[in-house]
Amino acid sequence: MGGKVGYIGLGHMGGPMAMHLARAGHDVSVYNRTRSKAEAFVSEHGGRVVASPADAAAGADYVGVCVFGDDDARAVTLGDDGAFEAMAPGAVLADHTTASAETAEMLGSEADRRGFFYLDAPVAGAEEASRAGRLTVMVGGAEEGFRKAGPFLDAYAKAAELMGPNGHGQLTKMVNQIVISANMQGLAEGIVMGRETGLDMERVLGLLGQGSAQSWWLDNRGARMATAALDDSDGGTANMTKDLGICLNEARRHGVPLPITSLIAQFYVAAKARGRERWESTSLITLWDRRYDRPLDERAEG
Repeated sequence: MGGKVGYIGLGHMGGPMAMHLARAGHDVSVYNRTRSKAEAFVSEHGGRVVASPADAAAGADYVGVCVFGDDDARAVTLGDDGAFEAMAPGAVLADHTTASAETAEMLGSEADRRGFFYLDAPVAGAEEASRAGRLTVMVGGAEEGFRKAGPFLDAYAKAAELMGPNGHGQLTKMVNQIVISANMQGLAEGIVMGRETGLDMERVLGLLGQGSAQSWWLDNRGARMATAALDDSDGGTANMTKDLGICLNEARRHGVPLPITSLIAQFYVAAKARGRERWESTSLITLWDRRYDRPLDERAEG
């Protein structure tokens, strides 16, 4: 018999996480700002639609949250009808939002004062990992709360590790975003270099994927980058613009120089300024690939 679960935020990442909780046999109540998404979820996966984050949290053993950023996380937890109003003593709220360490520290302190556990638990693995139940979860918070969350995290995580107190999950995610942004920029430049010099990029990527240049991004996004077949509705550019801003703010707070990350953050701003806010995060390549100066139906031709 599963536990009682509330889930808040049913976007590209949160929706699949809630799906896995429902499939694991938990009694799931869902809240989404756009109610039609919650209704569609319940129609497909079962559970109940509720009218507010507080309703999702009422009586729940475990509450999952996955919204866009700091402002949204504070709104669904501490705002009017926020989840914190209804959390049961000893219950766990796992916040999968990618946000600042300061917000995580503040929410953790408030949850502790109210007698329940708050985990900042950002995830890595992209939408396909969320759908497959194979996310990597980086957790900050109390060890007891992490243990209680374990059976629920198991529904959608291939790996979940407690990294330290509240804020340390978000700090770990910042390191992740710094590393992958450099990987995506390097991949973009490499693919443009290869194409402009006449290489067969299908063969190049197939070979490099067997050597020291191999990465998740090369394996899972390289072919689409090389064929100008990027997803223009995924929202990754907006997410990376936000995430790298968080990284740079945190670096300033600690006096840590991040020169390459600062430069790549500006590339994301440039991609967003060109109308590509909703494109996937590898759309950095559109700044350098001449095909994106051509009409859509001409891009794949060369």
